[in-house]
Amino acid sequence: MGRARLEAFSDGVLAIIITIMVLELKVPHTGGIDALAPLLPSFLSYVLSFVYLGIYWNNHHHMLHTLQKVTGPILWANLHLLFWLSLVPFATGWMGENHFSAVPTAAYGVILLMPAIAYYMLARAIIASQGSDSLLRKAIGQDWKGKVSPVIYFVGIPAAFWSPPLSQALYVLVALIWLVPDRRIEKVLFGPDR
Repeated sequence: MGRARLEAFSDGVLAIIITIMVLELKVPHTGGIDALAPLLPSFLSYVLSFVYLGIYWNNHHHMLHTLQKVTGPILWANLHLLFWLSLVPFATGWMGENHFSAVPTAAYGVILLMPAIAYYMLARAIIASQGSDSLLRKAIGQDWKGKVSPVIYFVGIPAAFWSPPLSQALYVLVALIWLVPDRRIEKVLFGPDR
């Protein structure tokens, strides 16, 4: 399998995940603006999840451009990542429908933590397939974002039982950390002026 086929498959799965999430948003049965207020928690959880999926899509796209060949371990690691991302609509809906209560907020954190771990595993599979001259290894360097994100999730998950808003703020913080464009891979592939 070539890189383009792997990327197309992954893009298709992510597009379906986003479609499922948007279809879960409920349409108000009245025409007044006040009918939107009860939907705000669901909409806010959708926005956060959409941002997360966009971050994964963007970084996954860049990561796959470092591939020289697609191996079996890379395929399985990629499927592992897609599996956890496919659970985002469930966690999003549960948290939004229950107005950010403790258990759904903690579950949402677990569903955010697991793709972070899976993404790390995919990166390691790619680096292992490329050997000591790995483009991805050169690009990610110390990977402080990749190391600090799971730590924040590990704090946010139990924090949901003490203070769901604090937990949600931590999840937003991770999204903000990754929302800043990460040009490490582009610099390795195309040079520092890119």
